[in-house]
Amino acid sequence: MTDNSSPSAIDDNRPWYAGISRYQWMVLVIASLGWVFDIFEGQIFVASSNEAMPTFIEMQEQGGEELTEAEQTGRKEFYNDIAFACFLVGGAVGGIFFGMLSDRIGRKRTMTLTIVFYSLFTCLSAFSAQWWHLAGLRFLVAMGVGGEWAVASAMVFEVFPARARAHVGGIFHASSVFGTYLAVAAVTFFIGNADVGNALTQWAHDWGITDPVQAASVKWRIGFALGALPALLIIWIRVSLQEPKEWQAARSRAAEDSTQQVGRISELFSSKWIRSTLVGFSLASVGLATFWGVHIHGKATMRNAAEVRLAADQPDLSDDDRKAALTRWEMLGMFLVTTGGGIGLLCFGPLSQRIGRKPAFLAFHLGGLVSALVLFGFTFSQTILYGLLPVFGFLTLGMHAGYAIYFPELYPTRLRGTGTGFCFNGGRIAAAPILYLSGWMKNDWGYTLSQACLLLSLLYLLGLVVLLFAPETRARELHD
Repeated sequence: MTDNSSPSAIDDNRPWYAGISRYQWMVLVIASLGWVFDIFEGQIFVASSNEAMPTFIEMQEQGGEELTEAEQTGRKEFYNDIAFACFLVGGAVGGIFFGMLSDRIGRKRTMTLTIVFYSLFTCLSAFSAQWWHLAGLRFLVAMGVGGEWAVASAMVFEVFPARARAHVGGIFHASSVFGTYLAVAAVTFFIGNADVGNALTQWAHDWGITDPVQAASVKWRIGFALGALPALLIIWIRVSLQEPKEWQAARSRAAEDSTQQVGRISELFSSKWIRSTLVGFSLASVGLATFWGVHIHGKATMRNAAEVRLAADQPDLSDDDRKAALTRWEMLGMFLVTTGGGIGLLCFGPLSQRIGRKPAFLAFHLGGLVSALVLFGFTFSQTILYGLLPVFGFLTLGMHAGYAIYFPELYPTRLRGTGTGFCFNGGRIAAAPILYLSGWMKNDWGYTLSQACLLLSLLYLLGLVVLLFAPETRARELHD
C-alpha cells in the first residue's frame, strides 16, 4: 500500500469518513490493536502478579523464614505496592522517552520498539525467580505501554484529515475497552480459574516438577507467557506502515533550520509551548486521578448491593460460595461500567467536533462529578445499578478519549510525540498520590470507600479550573 497522501488534501466539508483510504483505516486498526494489547498486557500483569507474589513468599519460607499470616499479607501488599510504583514510573518514563524518540526516528520504528518492550518483558516475567525480578520487569513493561499510546495517537492524528481526527481519536482510545474484556476473559477462564490451576499443577507434577510451590506457579507463569502474543503485530507494522508525510517534512525542516529541531523535551517548557504543556499535563492528572480514585470503584457498588441481598435471601450460604457469588456480581459491575465507558469514549469525539474540545471536556467533567455524587452518595438496589453504572462509566471515562484528540493538537509535528507523551504519562506520576490518599482516608481516617470516592470526585472541579486556561483547538490546522 502506498496511499500516504497528506490529510489536508481531502475536502473538509465532506463527512468525516468520506474519502478515507484503506491505508488510513489500516493505520487506525493497527494503532487501536496496539492500544488493546497495551491494556490487555497491563491487566494480565496485575492478575498474574497477584498470583505470583504469594509464590515468592512461600519460597522465602522454604528458605527458612517463618512468617505469620499477618506478616505474609503485609509482605504481599508491600511487594505489590513496589510493583505498582514501578508501573507508574515506568509508564511515565516510557511515554516521555518513546514519545521523544518517535519525533526523532519516526512513528513506525518507535511503535515497533514499544510493542517489543511490553511483549518481550511480559513474557520474560514468566521466568521470575524473585519478587524484585517481577517488579523490575513491570517497569520495563510499563515503558512500552506508556510509549505505545503516545506514538500511536500521534500517528493517527497525522494520517487522518482534520475533519476526521476527533472521531478516529475517540475510536482509537475506545478500543481500550476490548483490552479490558480480553483480560477479564483471560482471568475468569484461565488465570483466576481454580480448575485450570489444579489441572496445570497436576500437569507440572506429571512432568517432574516435584516442588509443590513451583508446580503451583506454572499457572501464573503461563499467564505471563501469553504476553508474547502481541509481538505478532510487529510483522504487520513493519510490512504495512509508512512514516506520515507530516513527520517526514518536519525532519527535513529540522535538517535545514536549527530552530526546528525535533523531539526536544526542553522546548515543551519554552514560552511558546508552556501553556499547552501545563494544560495537557493538568488535564491528564485530573483524569487519571479520578480514574483511580473514583471510576474503578464503581463496580464495588454492585458488590455491596449483592452482599446486602445475599445476607437477606441466602443467610446460610457458605463463605466460599458467598465469596464466589460476590466476585461474579463485582465482575458484572465492572462489565457495566466498562461498557458505558466505552460508549462515552466513542461519543467524546463527535461531541467535541460539534461543540468544541473545551465544551466537551467541560460537559464530561461536570457529568463525572454529578454521576459520582449520585452513585456514591446514595444506596441503590442491583436493579437500579444495571442502568446507573453504565451512565457512571460513560461520564467518568469518556473524557479520556479527549486526550488522544486534544493533546496532539497542542503541538507541532516535530514536538507532537514528545508533548503528547509527556502530558499523558507525566499525569500518571502526578495522579499517583491519589492512590495513597484514598488508602489513608479508608485506613487511617475511618472513611468508607463511598465516602472516599465522594471526596475525590471533587477533583473534577479542578479540571474545570484548568479548562479556563485551555486553548480551543477544534478549528486549528497543523501548525507546522
